[in-house]
Amino acid sequence: MIIELHLLQSFPVSNLNRDDTGQPKTATFGGVTRGRVSSQSIKRAARLLFNEYGLKHEETGVRTKRLLDNASEILINEHGRSPEATTTVVTAGLEALGFGVDTNTRLTQYLLFVGRQASELLADFCHREWDRLETAAAAKAAAAARGRGKRKTTDSEEENAEEVKSTGKAKKIKPSKQDLAEARRILDASKVADVALFGRMIADNKDFNIDAACQVAHALSTHAVVNEFDYYTAVDDLKPQDESGADMIGTVDFNSACYYRYANLDLDQLTRNLGNDTDLVARTARTWLYAFIHAVPSGKQNSMAALTLPDTLISVVRQRGAWNLANAFLNPVSGTDLLGLSTQRLLEHLGRIRRFYGGNDIASVTAASVTGTLNGLADTEKVPSLDEFASRVFSTAKV
Repeated sequence: MIIELHLLQSFPVSNLNRDDTGQPKTATFGGVTRGRVSSQSIKRAARLLFNEYGLKHEETGVRTKRLLDNASEILINEHGRSPEATTTVVTAGLEALGFGVDTNTRLTQYLLFVGRQASELLADFCHREWDRLETAAAAKAAAAARGRGKRKTTDSEEENAEEVKSTGKAKKIKPSKQDLAEARRILDASKVADVALFGRMIADNKDFNIDAACQVAHALSTHAVVNEFDYYTAVDDLKPQDESGADMIGTVDFNSACYYRYANLDLDQLTRNLGNDTDLVARTARTWLYAFIHAVPSGKQNSMAALTLPDTLISVVRQRGAWNLANAFLNPVSGTDLLGLSTQRLLEHLGRIRRFYGGNDIASVTAASVTGTLNGLADTEKVPSLDEFASRVFSTAKV
């Protein structure tokens, strides 16, 4: 089964997700500029709500490059290892497992998506294999020293050596069969809900990749937008009374937009990713739905407080396939009632798609709206509240 979510959500003055120049992100769609909120931003906002909507802390993961420092801290505090030796051994341990480490920053090459126990499991591996890893690190250092003193280097080789020194990147080691099994244990995500939902990709080691069970689209405004800016000033509270003028001047970019948001969840893929744990699958699916509906990116919220909720919610539960309904807004909506007109457009487009392609794969359509009338849907497909919306979805999807 696949659960699809289609949401319409209007934001007042906001800069939820900005680009490298500080402006709200945009995209050209239907020949006009639209407001955009990236899927990555939405997914992070949802992940931060997972523990509020039914998942335990240990059932969610972390994205990090800091396994070296975290595992080192455990080895120092719990096993009494010396800090200097620990750094060397954990670095050797990560390299033995197939992960490059920047020795200057002490960060792994990749931002790894792992369970919360990964640092403890890495520390345990390094503690058990301490002698082997320490010997390997010493041999590597000795070989590097011999290589530097073996012969006079050319200017080109000197430059290359300096580059390697400056980047701190070590040549990767292909893990042994034993170490590869250990790496799989450390990176195991069969009980980590957000890794199961959003997947994991490690470019040069496909053994650790996980196919995402959830797809999230970039949110797009249903209408054309023009980014604006707020010119602001600030005054020094301790400035002498006889002085006037601003003590700080600046601008903040913003827009106001009604967004169409879309995501889907493949329950079969989620079940495979979570090792057929039916209880965890059910709680993950429920958490996903509630968290995704409530997810609002944090960009500029302290100064704009654009904390609105979706107005129109539509879910389609289907056997296979997926329909992103963004083309309902290919011709941009215009007028003063953007939410009402966008809801009408969305329902009309869904109806046309159902009639043209048929609905044999659709198990149910469920809709709810805070303000809309939901014209074009059967009364049996409408519900009056979020909880009834969720209940209908999960009853049909059998989770």
